[in-house]
Amino acid sequence: MQLQPIGSHARYIQSVLRGTSREDSASTPDYVKRSWLRCLTQYKLDPQSQREPYVLPREERLARKEQNLELVSFADAEMAHLYHQLAGSGYSIILTDRDGVLLDYYGDLSFRNAAFRTGLVLGAVWSEEYGGTNGMGTCLFERAPLIIHRDQHFFSRNIGLTCCAAPIFDYRGELVAVLDASGESDRAQQHTLVLVNMSAQMIENRLFLNRFKDTFVVRFHSRPELVATWGEGILALDAEGTIAALDRNALFQLGFKSAAELIGAPLERVFNISLSALVGRSQKKSFHALPIYETRHGGRFFAIAQAPQSKRTPQAGRVRTPIAEERPVSGVGRSVLDELDLGDPAMGRNIQAAKRLESRDIPILMSGESGTGKEYFARALHSSGERADKPFIAVNCSSLPEMPMQCELFGRPAAAGAPATEADRGRIVQANGGTLFLDDIGDLPLELQAQLLHVIEEREVTPPGADAPIKLDVRLITAARGGLQEKVRRGEFREDLFYRLQSLVLALPPLRERRDKGALVRHIFAQEAAATPAVSLSEELVEALCAYSWPGNIRQLRNVLRGMIAMRASDRLDVTNLPSDYGIGLPVAGAEPRETPPEAQSLNPLEKAERSALLREIDLQHGNISRVAQKLGIGRNTLYRKMRRLGVAFPARQSARRQ
Repeated sequence: MQLQPIGSHARYIQSVLRGTSREDSASTPDYVKRSWLRCLTQYKLDPQSQREPYVLPREERLARKEQNLELVSFADAEMAHLYHQLAGSGYSIILTDRDGVLLDYYGDLSFRNAAFRTGLVLGAVWSEEYGGTNGMGTCLFERAPLIIHRDQHFFSRNIGLTCCAAPIFDYRGELVAVLDASGESDRAQQHTLVLVNMSAQMIENRLFLNRFKDTFVVRFHSRPELVATWGEGILALDAEGTIAALDRNALFQLGFKSAAELIGAPLERVFNISLSALVGRSQKKSFHALPIYETRHGGRFFAIAQAPQSKRTPQAGRVRTPIAEERPVSGVGRSVLDELDLGDPAMGRNIQAAKRLESRDIPILMSGESGTGKEYFARALHSSGERADKPFIAVNCSSLPEMPMQCELFGRPAAAGAPATEADRGRIVQANGGTLFLDDIGDLPLELQAQLLHVIEEREVTPPGADAPIKLDVRLITAARGGLQEKVRRGEFREDLFYRLQSLVLALPPLRERRDKGALVRHIFAQEAAATPAVSLSEELVEALCAYSWPGNIRQLRNVLRGMIAMRASDRLDVTNLPSDYGIGLPVAGAEPRETPPEAQSLNPLEKAERSALLREIDLQHGNISRVAQKLGIGRNTLYRKMRRLGVAFPARQSARRQ
């Protein structure tokens, strides 16, 4: 195989494919090698080509956007959420259609690679035929989540990038889009892919629910709090209770290989309840998840049943519409806010104060460090109140410059001759009847603060190009990373708006100060491991997680747990699964460090956490190495090597035995 012209990257690809690479070519995934071969033999591409990415003509770009309006609309909220989850990591979030045409993106486009930056425009084609091996194009071909890391890209101009991509399928199992996180970051690749795949699944769920909004829908999961989240299974049924469609998660959870096995079957073939009974019970229980049992093996699930959207009424209960943002679902007898009360006194006071205002239209201002769960708290408050069946719209006020943010909040004029879309109406109008959550409100530009104040006082908004104002009924919840008083003093935030927002102020404590860390770790782990119930945490790992200071707060904890679950080698997670790049296992800032011998001073954070846990286990077993090895599930010789590597001295009783 000869590549023309020959360059360093072309020689690298050639050597890996031939198996003559001096580097570890075995680490190159098979899907990358398959893609390289397609680029060489099928598409006749040159790895050294400096040709800019192909961009569709304007007319075709507009046609593509029109064809995918529903996809873009339902993907928008998830893309924004994913971008904020990865904030500071250098990733941009990209959505392509089934042909690899870029439809939408979120993020900072200031990549150093000019060729890639040129390709981040609407209408750019990222299929393998035009973009070579890359996250979006190769995912379209492989139909599975994957990572294309740095020099795994085919074109040399893209080798500085890391791309994590996941496919999006429709209810028929046809691939309709790819969600991708691309950037120059070299950290937490597998963890990033987990987040991208979860967001792609949420988009799938939204598309499914919208497609079958005029049918009965059953949403279920093995854990009640995960109904209405990315991992839920969804069944669509006709008026007779016959299954018309089901999503991928439903197949996985029920253990069926093909949708054809269940299409046309009654609900009773799957669960021990009829559709009419489940709908009735869901309404009586205010649409909290109800326990039901799978008929083949008797497994317990939790489910809610919703009537066709046209038949849903406020009196029927708190039905979650498919357009609404993701909302957690509590167990029977507890509100969603109650589920957040895990024993921390400060959080308990916040929850009780918020519950007193569940049914009152009073603005709430939340303060707290980034990652303390302000948006999650706002969603829980929304889901616990009378607006639970209405939209929850979240906007980060620091995510866009002033003009794009104005369009985001207040709307934009529709294109000439085109009907107005959801995006044209603006997020404030989209939240009408429900809840509007404005995060990082302190970063809102002054001019937009004046417009927001007018909306609050007049309870109306006039979108650009509209003939008359739209009356609003919106519950407003705002959040700020710190106090707004200093911004008011400096003239950066309007004093009159500040007083309108702070009817109730809730201060969310940072994770390092919470007194329920153990319960919180287990609670979040249970949510993240719901799709893999066999996975468990060791007590040593829980202690290590509780001991860390968590500068990224709950968001960082959740992301670390997701990454460990995804990258595990076994179903028992212990301190060896801790990601070293997060430094977990170090003591809380200000805590007195353990005395460490000189030979252990050079250990990295992961090894220090492992050493600390091993010392605790040796203490618990009173120096009995055989019992320690048995507890850890390893041989004594393996344990001896581990102790020497970590600078752990042999206990006195064990040393005497060896002499």
